[in-house]
Amino acid sequence: MAADELGLGCQACEQALRSGGPSDRSVLLLDTLRVPLVGCAEHRDHFASVCGLTTTAEHELLQHRPAGGLGCPSCQLAMTRPTHPVVPVGDGAVGVLGCQDHQTAAIDRYQDGLAMAEHLSASLPSA
Repeated sequence: MAADELGLGCQACEQALRSGGPSDRSVLLLDTLRVPLVGCAEHRDHFASVCGLTTTAEHELLQHRPAGGLGCPSCQLAMTRPTHPVVPVGDGAVGVLGCQDHQTAAIDRYQDGLAMAEHLSASLPSA
């Protein structure tokens, strides 16, 4: 398949989403959420940092499975499924490999983070 078949500008994300190998995966730790992600390192980091805007706690992106693994058995099984939602991130994308509930929670946190970033960067009215 051609690199632009998913319509991504980032060929590293394109390759990561196709292969989904261990080097293309990480686990987002955000509050009580632990969800596997796949994509290039730059876009996974960007996804995690935007999600981090929605918490007062620390967020972390692990390049390995967290100690104790994934707490959700459905997320563990979901990693073996062939299809997952893909979230556009800049010119790339990130696949969210969790169960449907945790996929939705991670995607919602990302969208909330984007709204927060837009709100923070909006210019304030002059006095």
